[in-house]
Amino acid sequence: MNTLLFLKLGGSAITDKTREAAAREDVIRWIAREVRAAREQQPDLSILLGHGSGSFGHFTAEKFGYRRSGNWQAYAETGASAARLNRLVADIFLAEGVPVVTMQPSASARCRDGELVELAVEPIRTALAHGLIPLVYGDVAFDETRGRWIVSTEMIFAYLAPQLKPARIVLAGNVDGAFTADPLQDASARLIPEITPANAVQIESQLRGSHGYDVTGGMLAKVRTMLALVERQPAITVILTSALKPGSVERALTRADVDVGTVIHA
Repeated sequence: MNTLLFLKLGGSAITDKTREAAAREDVIRWIAREVRAAREQQPDLSILLGHGSGSFGHFTAEKFGYRRSGNWQAYAETGASAARLNRLVADIFLAEGVPVVTMQPSASARCRDGELVELAVEPIRTALAHGLIPLVYGDVAFDETRGRWIVSTEMIFAYLAPQLKPARIVLAGNVDGAFTADPLQDASARLIPEITPANAVQIESQLRGSHGYDVTGGMLAKVRTMLALVERQPAITVILTSALKPGSVERALTRADVDVGTVIHA
C-alpha cells in the first residue's frame, strides 16, 4: 500500500518575495531532484505537491488592489500571475524527470465567506493512482459571500486531507520552521520545535508575519490552518522545514523522525 504525503514549496523559498516575479529556478530544480530521489528510495511513496505564489501572485494582488471591492481585473491578473509561476515549476520538475500534473485550483474551487467548501478531488485521485504527482498552488477562487477570495496551498491541503488521508504534510519554506520572530531580520528569533493544541495560544502570541508580501496571512495563518487540521485529523503530522538546505526536503519525505524544524501534531 502506498504512503501518501503532501509537500508544499513555500513561495518564500522558490521566489524572492521582495521582488516582483522573481523565481529561484535553481532552488526549484534542486527540490525537484530531491523529490525524484525520495521516490527512487521509496517506490511506494505517493506525493501531492503544492506551492505558494510568492512574488508572483502576492505582488500582483497588491499591485492591482485585490482587496478593493468590485475590482475583478485584479482577480484575472492575480490568477494569471499565479499560473505563470506554476507553469515554471511544472516545467522544471518535468525536465528533472518528475511526473507532475497541474490541477488548477480556480477551475473548480468554491469558497463561502473565506472558507474553501468545494474542490475537484477525483482528478487528483486518478493522477495518484497512475503514479503521477498532482500539482496544486495558491490561487484565486470565487466566493459565494465575498465575491472572490485567495485560497492558499495550506487551505487546499486542509480541504483535501480528510478525503485523501496523507500520513504527513511537509511545508518547506525559506527558514527551518516557525520562529518567535522573523529569523531573517531578528538574530534573537528562536525556533519553535513543537506546536500542539496545548501550547497554541502561547505560540500564536510569539509568531510574526512572513518576510515580503503575503496576502494570505503569513506564518501565523499557516500554523492556525495546520493546527485546526491536526485537531480534526489526529493521525496527520505536519512538519515545517527549510527548502533551502540541501537534503531537507528529501529527508522530510523519506523519514518520519525528522529532527530539524517545527512539528505540529494533535
